[in-house]
Amino acid sequence: MAKIIHSMIRVKDLEPSLTFYKQALDLDIAEQLDFDGFSLVYLRNEENDMELELTWNEGTEEPYTHGSGYGHIAVAVDDLETEHKKLTALGYEPAEIKEFFRNGELLAKFFFVQDPDGYKIEFLWRHGRYQ
Repeated sequence: MAKIIHSMIRVKDLEPSLTFYKQALDLDIAEQLDFDGFSLVYLRNEENDMELELTWNEGTEEPYTHGSGYGHIAVAVDDLETEHKKLTALGYEPAEIKEFFRNGELLAKFFFVQDPDGYKIEFLWRHGRYQ
């Protein structure tokens, strides 16, 4: 059996990304490994067993492309409306909160926001399978 330990995304500018992930998801630096020309920064909080790895490459000036394969990272929160208001107040411009039904029952209540590199983060109300 395999255990997922991290997911990696490339970031153009490390500082705005660190600020976003701290403010939006309360992720702290678990470890930062600086090398000649690049850094690997592992982020987590006490609720997570999995980490988000930010890879920063020196000299990158053009934004990274996400292609047609990247979708989003999803997080579960207890109070969706409060998180939406917090992100709005911070100037991150989250999309409107939506509800998704299946067979007449609420499957998910959610919204999306983008990080400084355009990666989508889905905030889901902690409900049903989204715990």
